[in-house]
Amino acid sequence: MAEIDIGKHCQIDSCSQNDFLPFVCELCSGVFCLDHRSREAHSCSAEPVKRVSQTVGGSTSYPCSFQDCKGKELLPVICPQCEKHFCLAHRHQDDHKCEKLEVQKPRMAATKELVQKIIESKDTCKSKGRRGAKSSATAAKVALMKLKLHAAGDMGQPQTERTYFQVYLPKESKDSSQPMFFCSKWSVGKVVDYAASLASLKNNNNVLTAQKLRLCHPQTGEALQMDDTLLSLLAHQVTPLYNGGNVILEYLDNECTGLDNVSDYISQT
Repeated sequence: MAEIDIGKHCQIDSCSQNDFLPFVCELCSGVFCLDHRSREAHSCSAEPVKRVSQTVGGSTSYPCSFQDCKGKELLPVICPQCEKHFCLAHRHQDDHKCEKLEVQKPRMAATKELVQKIIESKDTCKSKGRRGAKSSATAAKVALMKLKLHAAGDMGQPQTERTYFQVYLPKESKDSSQPMFFCSKWSVGKVVDYAASLASLKNNNNVLTAQKLRLCHPQTGEALQMDDTLLSLLAHQVTPLYNGGNVILEYLDNECTGLDNVSDYISQT
């Protein structure tokens, strides 16, 4: 009986597996099996094709690369990981399901080193340190009641999902700080964008070579990771943020991991 011609053979010479549902590479147009479908797996030599900007009525627009999204922006909003154009609604990695999005990893080595220094500096007075942590939590609860009276934010957010901070602004700002609230489910990246909008701050986080507006820890000065959520930071075992506590916004160079001296922003008592 004649062999039924179904599927295609993988083009990798060492594989040649007959796949009933073969994958066609969008870049090199090669046919591959499940194991060799990614560019890395079949050593694709073709360069990724970026979506070309469109010129309508004399002005340039940049279409969003997210599937089925018809959004356009007048300025390029490029994901620094996958290097594709997106609209503002899909600019974050989790929003456009970035192909380069990595699974949440443990804290960076620099963060661990910073935390370790804090722990070592308090080894001789651990009980005093515990009292200090309790005092910070108590102070935050007191401050929370005041923040709820004056904080700016999205009034459409449910009360149960709001997290309040006294946000200390970059040194060049006219005001030293502003009370704000955010959705506890938001990522740090979304918090930075929203806070910049509320405080009318320049935000060039989508420009690769520009200084980035970063959210920093009020005690360690650490620049918090953009993909972390407020919920995870509020529940951190070593250096948590507090609902009703402080955070710092500042412009940092790309290689900078945090602030040298938080007392430049927040008076230490």
